[in-house]
Amino acid sequence: MERNGTSTGKGVKRQRGAARDLFDADATPAPRLALSAPTPVQTRLLDAADAVRHDSQHDVLYQHSLLCQTGLPAKQPGEGIRFWERRQGRAHVMLEAGHAFHPGKGRAIELPLPYGPKARLVMIHVHSQAVRKQSPIVDVGDSMTSFVRRVMSGPEEQRDPNGREIRAFKDQLAALAAARMSFAFLADGRATQVNAQIIRSFDMWFPKDASQRVYWPSTLELSPEYFENLARHAVPLHDRAISALSHSAVALDAYCWLAQRLHWITPGKPQLVPWISLYEQFGHGYSQLRQFRAFFLKMLRQVQTVYPEARFDIDRRGMLLHQSPPPVTRRLVVVNSPALSG
Repeated sequence: MERNGTSTGKGVKRQRGAARDLFDADATPAPRLALSAPTPVQTRLLDAADAVRHDSQHDVLYQHSLLCQTGLPAKQPGEGIRFWERRQGRAHVMLEAGHAFHPGKGRAIELPLPYGPKARLVMIHVHSQAVRKQSPIVDVGDSMTSFVRRVMSGPEEQRDPNGREIRAFKDQLAALAAARMSFAFLADGRATQVNAQIIRSFDMWFPKDASQRVYWPSTLELSPEYFENLARHAVPLHDRAISALSHSAVALDAYCWLAQRLHWITPGKPQLVPWISLYEQFGHGYSQLRQFRAFFLKMLRQVQTVYPEARFDIDRRGMLLHQSPPPVTRRLVVVNSPALSG
């Protein structure tokens, strides 16, 4: 059994060694090789781990609890696929790709399903701005550019993202704005479904200046129903962890899932999540469970580097989740939807 807890001497020893074996593709020890310079991803993970451990100054980010449980498509779903769904426990999310009117073509065009790490980062930024400002109207001008710069390079480097990176984020923002999402909750043999257009309005095609540089729209507006639900179900996240894991949709999903779930577990009553359930939730793109298991173990080692309080055991059955403190102790102050505060 593999354990990441720190309650025993063995666990502490493993925790201290995690930074060195973090990047192995599976649990098999690698042969001793000459040391090489760490990759940018490794450097960001280690820097974030140090910042988290010493509780250095950081911002609190937010994700919707249902997206922490179910996520978005991890990879491009495939040409022509316009509907996606995922179930985790009693929560079920359904995502349908949308259309948008193109002023240059004079007609509506199809936009794809949002997917990948950039779609998740866009959602986290929009949610965070809405929660902080206690408003469904979100600034996505300078704030989005600053956010992309921070998550793409880390707070130390702060390099400007290139045009290709900015365009990739904007494409995901457009896909999210046009998409329709439905949440379903199962309880006592009955299902309650909530349909939501996440983003109510924004400039879909982005303004340009005289030099043809494409800018973010100045603002967007969340639908009142979605904002009300977000205000009651936002999960706080550590910004350094999100930045360090921004290279991987699955790593982001695993971090958000553990951040949302672990602190709700009853102490002394761990919960088992079988490998087949983990495969169904995180294994998109893997045809074999064995291949997924090796990949997911690597992602979990990266996650535990920036969320060291997370306690779970891993064995042939799956993951045994133990009650753990959340990665961010500061809790959300619930805000009221303007539609309800009248």
